[in-house]
Amino acid sequence: MAPREGLVHPKEYDWRDSNVELVNSELDHKVKFQSAATEPAWNNGIIGTEPGLYIWRIEDFQVVPWRKEQYGSFHEGDSYIILFSEKLKSNTEGSAEEEKEKLVHDIFFWLGAHTTQDEAGTAAYKTVELDEFLHGAATQHRELQSAPSDAFSALFPRLKILRGGVRSGFTHVETNEDPQHTDTLLRIFKHPSASAGRDGILVHEVEPTWQSLDEDDVFVLDRGDKIFVWQGQKCAPMEKLKAAQVVNDMTIAKHVDVEVLAQAESRSKIFIDYLGGTDVNPLETTFKAQRPVAGATAREEKKKKLFRLSDAQGQLSFDLVKQGDEISKNDLDGSDVFLLDVGKSIWVWQGKDASRAEKATWLKILQQYVAQHQDAASLSVAKVGQGNEGRSFWAAVGA
Repeated sequence: MAPREGLVHPKEYDWRDSNVELVNSELDHKVKFQSAATEPAWNNGIIGTEPGLYIWRIEDFQVVPWRKEQYGSFHEGDSYIILFSEKLKSNTEGSAEEEKEKLVHDIFFWLGAHTTQDEAGTAAYKTVELDEFLHGAATQHRELQSAPSDAFSALFPRLKILRGGVRSGFTHVETNEDPQHTDTLLRIFKHPSASAGRDGILVHEVEPTWQSLDEDDVFVLDRGDKIFVWQGQKCAPMEKLKAAQVVNDMTIAKHVDVEVLAQAESRSKIFIDYLGGTDVNPLETTFKAQRPVAGATAREEKKKKLFRLSDAQGQLSFDLVKQGDEISKNDLDGSDVFLLDVGKSIWVWQGKDASRAEKATWLKILQQYVAQHQDAASLSVAKVGQGNEGRSFWAAVGA
C-alpha cells in the first residue's frame, strides 16, 4: 500500500488562506471558553472537578441532564452527551508531579439512528464546548448507535436502546414516553461483532410485532399487567441470563407476573398472538429479523495503521508510519498529529507541541481519509491530546 494513499495534496492545505487560521489560537480558545462558561449544564461545581459519569440529552437545542435512573437507556430518536471522568496516573514520562493522579475525561456525543440533524449538530457543538470548559483535556468521541465502540460499551453493561425520542427544534420524532402503557418489545442478542471486547449482550427495543422475532435471540414483552419472555430455539445461554436481568430490573419498579416461554412450546402461541400473529403457527414458522446493530465486517480484520500529519519539512504531509501489531506508544511524537486506524474505530492523537497548522487541519485530513475509505464512514471517531489519554486510547494502541 502506498504510504500516502493519495491523501497528500499540499496545495489544499494553505490554511493561512482559509477561515481556520484562528483555530486553536489563544483568541479562539478564549472565545470558546467564555461561551462554555455560560452553559448551566457544565457550571454545577462538579463537572471537571469530580470523577463520575454524567449524561445529558439534547432537547430543543438545550443540554438537559438525563435522569440518573435512566443511565444506560438511550432513545434512537435522540442525541446525547456523555462525560466520564476518572482519576488515572499519567502514562507519560516526566517529573514526579506529572506522575501523580490526574482527572482524565472522555466525552461521547451519541447519535441515535433516527436523531435529527439539528440535535446531532447541537450535540457535536456542545461536545467541543464542554472540552473547552475542561481546558482541552478531554478525549472526544463520536458514537453511533449502529456501531457502539468498545470504550462506550464498557461504560454501560446494561445498555438499552429504546424507540422514540424527544421533540426537536425543527422536527418531531414520536416518543413512546406516554402516560398510558403500550406494549414494549425488547430484543436481547449477542453483539454480532466477533472482535475482542465486543462480546456483550445488547438490549434494543423493536417494533412490537411478530415480524420482529428471531429464533436466534430472546425477546421480552412488557404488556403492563404482565411480562412475557420468549426464548428463540437457537438463543444462547448468555442471552437468557441477560433477559432475566432485564426482567428483574423491570419488576423492581412494578410487581407483575412473569412468564417464560420457549419457542418450541405450544403455549408460545400466546406470545405470537399478542404481537398480531394470530394466523402464525410458531412450531412451523422460521423467525428471522435483521438485527439493529451492524455485524462484524472484513474491515475489523485489517491491520492497524498509524499515520503522521506533519509540517516539519515546510509543508503539510500525511504519511503512513507503521502498520500491524508492532505499533506502540513509542511511535508517537509530541511535535505532530497522528491518526490511528484500528479497524473498528479511528483515533486522532494530538501532540503537545504540534504546530498551529497541524492542529487546524487534522479534521480536514480525517474527513478526506473517511471519504476515501467508505468502509470507515460509520466508525466511531475519537480525538485525544497528549497527556490526557485514557484507558481506551492505550488499549487501542496496544500499550
